[in-house]
Amino acid sequence: MNSNDKKRQQRQNQFKEPHQPIKGQKSRETKRRQADKALEISETRYRRLFEAAQDGILLIDSETAQILDVNPFLLNMLGYSYTDFLGMKLWEIGPFRDITASRLRFTELQNNGYVRFEHLPLQTRDGLLIDVEFISNVYLVDQKKIIQCNIRDITLRKQAEYALQKAYDEMDLRVEERTKDLVEANNKLLFEIEKRKKAEESLKETLVEIKELKSKLHQENIYLMEEINLLHSHKDIIGNSESIRAVLKQVEQVAPTDSTVLIQGETGTGKELVAHAIHNLSARKDRLMIKVNCAALPPPLIESELFGREKGAFTGALSKQLGRFELADASTILLDEIDSLPLELQAKLLRVLESGEFERLGSPHTQKVDVRIISATNSDLAKVVSEGGFREDLYYRLNIFQITVPPLRERKDDILPLVWSFVQEFSKRMGKRIESIPQNGIEALQAYYWPGNIRELRNVTERAMIITTGSVLHLDVPVTITQSDPCHFGTLQEVERQHIIEALSATGWRVSGKNGAAEILGINPKTLESRMQKLDIRRNS
Repeated sequence: MNSNDKKRQQRQNQFKEPHQPIKGQKSRETKRRQADKALEISETRYRRLFEAAQDGILLIDSETAQILDVNPFLLNMLGYSYTDFLGMKLWEIGPFRDITASRLRFTELQNNGYVRFEHLPLQTRDGLLIDVEFISNVYLVDQKKIIQCNIRDITLRKQAEYALQKAYDEMDLRVEERTKDLVEANNKLLFEIEKRKKAEESLKETLVEIKELKSKLHQENIYLMEEINLLHSHKDIIGNSESIRAVLKQVEQVAPTDSTVLIQGETGTGKELVAHAIHNLSARKDRLMIKVNCAALPPPLIESELFGREKGAFTGALSKQLGRFELADASTILLDEIDSLPLELQAKLLRVLESGEFERLGSPHTQKVDVRIISATNSDLAKVVSEGGFREDLYYRLNIFQITVPPLRERKDDILPLVWSFVQEFSKRMGKRIESIPQNGIEALQAYYWPGNIRELRNVTERAMIITTGSVLHLDVPVTITQSDPCHFGTLQEVERQHIIEALSATGWRVSGKNGAAEILGINPKTLESRMQKLDIRRNS
């Protein structure tokens, strides 16, 4: 038994209650053994509760102020060892050393029997600052005062309270801004009421409008919180637009089956994520999904990669190799860019689809596998078939259930949650903290055509994260419109500048107020003034 075990045994002994004589017909020795056994069971239960507690617990001698015991949860919380605490005084331990008037508080505890810190900052051994709730009580054990200190980590709770308060403050600010505009409108309305003698009816309408605006702001706040929850809980496909919901509904329909699936969509739309979603919702989810990019494999090697080879099957084949279909047995295989599969291998793939059979290169023996096939392409596969580049019979076997992933320009409502998901990813990697994105930045993203889809959006976000130095992320989309968007002319800033000038011209260059340019454009007057300054818009423009 080492010194720590001896000290632990001594502490356990001092908490044992004194034996009470038990009357009865049994011998005193038998009764004593039963009492010792009961005490041992009680002590064991106490130790289990003490060591399994999910709060940090310290036991301190009230007279000497020395620490008698500490549970594992507190050691893990603060990063200290058991020996760092044992026999020390509370204010001699690193995290508690800088507590203001700690000795005075200890004296107060000895006198009054209760001390509480509702918000106590502590520093762990590795320098991390945490918030804890500290509560102490005095108990009498064997005529000896023992101080029990319960320490609970409330860091996450404090952070959540801060975030919630910040959200409420922002909501109040928006209500105040809206209310200010409403007051101005109400004053004008009162003037009209006096002229037309309809004060009571107009006032009721105004009050209803105020209530509706407050309700709308409340709903907007709830929506923002739901967006945050979505980012934290959704691991794969981000978005809540109608088009992406339709795709997810198709995924849920086909996933439980073993039917082949053809996924079509432009480059960068997330076809591989859809394939993973199908696999993860299927009965094959416990096995790894195998992915093959048919365009990335050299034509001489693609057959051996898909179906395997025997040693010596061709020059350079120095060992036996299992193919991807054998690796995907009882699982799913994704054949990406299926339109790049050579015609001579399409017949072999058709055989696997029909019977699950194939032969390795250099082997006369037939292999049997149970594989679900998902194929993906950014081409119009039916057009490739009509041009003779793809077997018609294979196309019909692959196209039992088709899912078309929409391009980003058709799901603009998903741009904001997608950006936030990328921000979270890059924040961890770059060690940066982004708290907000300007509204005009989001509007610019939603106005862009996105020929590169989600992959291009991710690259734009990553670039913005690299050059951002503060907590506000400023996003700049490409300023030129690509040939893939024939409906747009000029840069995004040129289009925006011309649109603002037209709105100002229509209102006689009145920025704010009723029927002003800001109201027509649906933005705050201060925001419009800022955009006018940035785009160098003056009355003679």
